[in-house]
Amino acid sequence: MPRRQPKNKKHTGNQVRIIAGDWRGRKIGFPDARGLRPSPDRVRETLFNWLQGYVPGARCLDLFAGSGVLGLEALSRGAREVVFVEKDPYVVKSLQSGIHELNAGDRAGLVNNDALVYLGTPGCGTFDIVFIDPPYKQGLVMECVRRLDKNRLVEDRGLLYLEQESGLEAPDLPENWVVLKSRQAGQASYCLAQAPDRGTDE
Repeated sequence: MPRRQPKNKKHTGNQVRIIAGDWRGRKIGFPDARGLRPSPDRVRETLFNWLQGYVPGARCLDLFAGSGVLGLEALSRGAREVVFVEKDPYVVKSLQSGIHELNAGDRAGLVNNDALVYLGTPGCGTFDIVFIDPPYKQGLVMECVRRLDKNRLVEDRGLLYLEQESGLEAPDLPENWVVLKSRQAGQASYCLAQAPDRGTDE
């Protein structure tokens, strides 16, 4: 009798496609895991149209990385580095395999940790672009934004991609942060926000 997989973590042949860049059309596998739902193609296409011109050379952070498709899409389009943060070891192992298949290890950092804990880790540096696409209905988006702002982890005028379930109010951003663009598609409500230019006078 075949051994059964854990109830919420099955090998199902799930795949997600990289839309553009060096790895255009490449497919990345990911396991079933609670809360893991990669952003749909059309959402990612809109997002990276918004980010056109910002991604090349950028240092990015992919929180709640899951399949890793947001960060991998950024690397495919010329990001200098992406740090992927994912707490589920089973999902991390799958993502590690995908990074290896793309030969992207020299530009990809993979951290097996809780996203909120990571945002309090000294020495993680600052980022030009941060992707925040957590499991829905857990109120995680704004807590991540608060910690990013408090710990100064986003470069001046750096960008945040925020995705949450539709029907929620727009994120209440910290002072002087602005929403540049927003949209809704199906069950997802998403926006692109920009950090203030704090300058040197603090």
